[in-house]
Amino acid sequence: MRILDAAPPEGSEITGVQGVCGESISVTEGDSVTLHTGVSEIQDNDDIVWKLGADNSVIAEISRDKQTDNIYKDRLKLDDQTGSLTITNITTEDAGVYKLEINAVKLTTIIFRVSVYARLPVPVLIFNSPQCPSSSSSQCNCSVLCSVVNVSAVSLSWYKGNSVLSSISVSDLSISLSLPLEVEYQDKNTYSCVINNTISNQTTHLDINTLWQTSEDSVQCCGPTEAVTRLALSALVGVATVAFLVYDIRSTGGDTQRISEML
Repeated sequence: MRILDAAPPEGSEITGVQGVCGESISVTEGDSVTLHTGVSEIQDNDDIVWKLGADNSVIAEISRDKQTDNIYKDRLKLDDQTGSLTITNITTEDAGVYKLEINAVKLTTIIFRVSVYARLPVPVLIFNSPQCPSSSSSQCNCSVLCSVVNVSAVSLSWYKGNSVLSSISVSDLSISLSLPLEVEYQDKNTYSCVINNTISNQTTHLDINTLWQTSEDSVQCCGPTEAVTRLALSALVGVATVAFLVYDIRSTGGDTQRISEML
């Protein structure tokens, strides 16, 4: 069910209304939001009308002349006692200007400007570093790129402990962001990459303990997944080597037995 048949232009305003009070509400996509009337209980002779957009389309009402009417019956719920409007499983298409008219002793109008933000993705860390000789490991740096895709109206930041190292912000729609970080060998600080908007955030921590892989003659940085992959490959190579040796021994033994039988 779509609450918006025709979405109002972004930033549209309702004009020409006298005695209007208003409220701005920001929510995350998939959540529920309730637009409150401020009325504890509707009286029998009260009219409650909810309108949407610049064209003032009536989307729900409680009227003295008719029973409760809600033309959007799936995700839009109207409280019969208070007249408050609840939107469940909200989407970005539901953002817009909602207008409440309470016609009691006098006409009261309330404007709700609802902003809906898409859920933030978890930042992904990409590692890149040449192999460094063990003799010069102190000059070895690891390049870590923090990336997110299909985001808008967000900031992406690298933190060292609780301090911001670098940050980038964007307001364009559905673009990708990346922010680099250079980490020196044997750096013991804690780092995290954070994406945030007005109402939420997502964080990916850099595990400094698994960042570097060392061998007898070289040092190289890689992420946890890459490290696990390397360990798994090493284990597979070891198993394959053992299997080959067992097979070779068995094959040799079999050949010896067949030769003795032929003699």
